[in-house]
Amino acid sequence: MITTPLTAELVHGAIELEATNRGLRPHRLPRLVRERYADPQLQMMEAQPSGVRIAVVTTARRLTLEVHATRVAYRGVKRARGNLDLVVDGKLQTSHTLAEGDSVELDLRTGTSTFLPGESDHVTVDDLPGGEKTIEIWLPHNEQVDLIALHSDAPVRAVTPTGPVWLHHGSSISHGSNATNPTGIWPVLAAQRGGVRLQNLGFGGSAVVDPFIARLIRDTPADLISAKLGINVVNLDGMRLRTFVPAVHGFLDTIRDGHPTTPLLLISPIFCAVHENTPGPGAFDPATLGTDAVQFIATGQPGDTAQGRLTLRVIRTALQEIVEARSDDANLHYLDGQSLYGEADAATYPLPDGLHPSAETHALIGTRFADLAFAAGGPFGNRRHSSDGSS
Repeated sequence: MITTPLTAELVHGAIELEATNRGLRPHRLPRLVRERYADPQLQMMEAQPSGVRIAVVTTARRLTLEVHATRVAYRGVKRARGNLDLVVDGKLQTSHTLAEGDSVELDLRTGTSTFLPGESDHVTVDDLPGGEKTIEIWLPHNEQVDLIALHSDAPVRAVTPTGPVWLHHGSSISHGSNATNPTGIWPVLAAQRGGVRLQNLGFGGSAVVDPFIARLIRDTPADLISAKLGINVVNLDGMRLRTFVPAVHGFLDTIRDGHPTTPLLLISPIFCAVHENTPGPGAFDPATLGTDAVQFIATGQPGDTAQGRLTLRVIRTALQEIVEARSDDANLHYLDGQSLYGEADAATYPLPDGLHPSAETHALIGTRFADLAFAAGGPFGNRRHSSDGSS
C-alpha cells in the first residue's frame, strides 16, 4: 500500500489545518480567532469539520483512511456517532460509522465532564470501481478528527477545484445537528444540487452576529455568501431589538468591505414552535434529562417583547426590514426561513428535540434552498458559473 501525506491541497472546506502529535486537525476558524474570541462552545463546534472533505483523483481499488476522533457524549443520552462518507464521481458509495476515538462525556445535570481516551479508526473501502475517478471522503460533521494517514493501492493526486465557492454561516442547523451523515446536512445537499463548492461556517449555538465572524467572511474568498441569523440570539437571550438591528447592519457592512458586490443572502430562522412567540434563554427540558429524547424549551414569557426581547417572529421582521433599508445594495437579498421549513411542515416533519431538524428534514431544507437560491432569477442564479473564488 502507498501512504500519501495528508496536506492542505488534499483537504477542502477547512480554514486551517493544525499539526498535532497524531497528524492534521481541520479547523473552521483560524488560530487567532480560536485563541482570542472563541468560548468553549465555539471552540468545540469549529473543530468539528462540517463540510470538510478529502478529495483525490486515483485509479485505486482500495483505500484506508486512518483518523482519530474526539466526540462529545452526554451521560445517559444515546447519541449517534460520526460518519465518514465516501463519494465517487459525485455519488455516495458508502458511509462508515466511527467506532473508536476519545470521548468527552458531559453530565447535563451537574455540568461536569469526563475524558475517556480511545484508539484510532482505520476505515477501509476495498470495492472501489476501476479506472480513474475522483474520490471525496467527507469528514464527520459532529466529531473532531485528526487526520493521520491515507493508504491506497495506487497513487493519488490532488483535485483541481472548479466551480463557484459558496460561503455559508449559520447555527447548529447549518452545522448539521440531527443529520445522520456528513453529506446529509442541508448545506451539503444544497451545494451539491446547486453545483457549488461549500465553505461551511455553521457553528452549533454560535451564530450570534459576532464581529470576528464578519471579518472572517470579509477576508475569505467566495463567489456567493449567505448568513442565517437569529435562532442563537434568541436561544441565548443575547440581545434586545435595539442592539440586534445595528449589530446585523455592522455585520453586513464588514462583509461588504471585502465583498462589495458578491451576492449576499440574509436568511431568517426556520419555524421553531419553541421560540416563535417566546423569548429565550433556551434550555434543556429538565423532565427529559436522562432519557434518549432530550427536549429543548424556552424559559422566557410568551409574548414578552414590549421591552425589545426577541422572538423568532420579531427577528424575521427585523431582518427583512434591514434588507429593505439597504435597498441601494442590489446584490443583497432576503430569504424567509419559513420558506425552507414552515409551520405546516412541522406537522409532517416535527423537530425531534423541539429545535433541530431530522435527517429527512435536512433533505427537505437543502432541496428547497437550492431550488430557491440557485435557480435562474434566484439570488445566486446569476453567479453559479463563476469559479475564481473571489469578489
